[in-house]
Amino acid sequence: MATQAQRVSYTDGAVTGSVSTLLRLEGLVAAVASAVLYERTGTSWWLFAGLWLTPDLSMLAYLKRPCLGARFYNAAHTYLLPGILAVCAALAHANALFSIALIWGNHIAVDRLLGYGLKYADGFGFTHLGRLGRSVASSLARD
Repeated sequence: MATQAQRVSYTDGAVTGSVSTLLRLEGLVAAVASAVLYERTGTSWWLFAGLWLTPDLSMLAYLKRPCLGARFYNAAHTYLLPGILAVCAALAHANALFSIALIWGNHIAVDRLLGYGLKYADGFGFTHLGRLGRSVASSLARD
C-alpha cells in the first residue's frame, strides 16, 4: 500500500485552462485521424461500431475497488497498448489487428475530447483532465 506521501491524487495533477483545451483538441485530431485511417483499411464500419466500447469493459474493475479500477481503466485508455498493437500488426501485415488498434485509438481519442481523462485512485470522476460529474457543477456554483 502506498503511503499518503507516495499516493498521487486528483488534487495533485488535474490540468486546467488552455492546457485542458489543448489536450481535448489533441483528442479531436486523433479521433479524426484514426477514423480516416480506418476508412482506408476498408474494414467494415459494423466492426468499428461493435468494438468501439470494448475498452470501457475495464471499468468493471471499479467493482472491486477504485484503485484497481483506475489501473485497469488507465491501461485500457492510454495510447500505449493500441500503439504497440498497431506496430505489431503492421510488421505482421495483419490488417484486422491494425483495424482493431485504430478502433481502440479512436475510442481513447473521443474520450479525451469529451474530457474523460486518465483516472486517479480517488474515484472514477477524478481525472487528469479535471473532475467529472454533477458535483463539479454544484461546487463551481458555490465558489
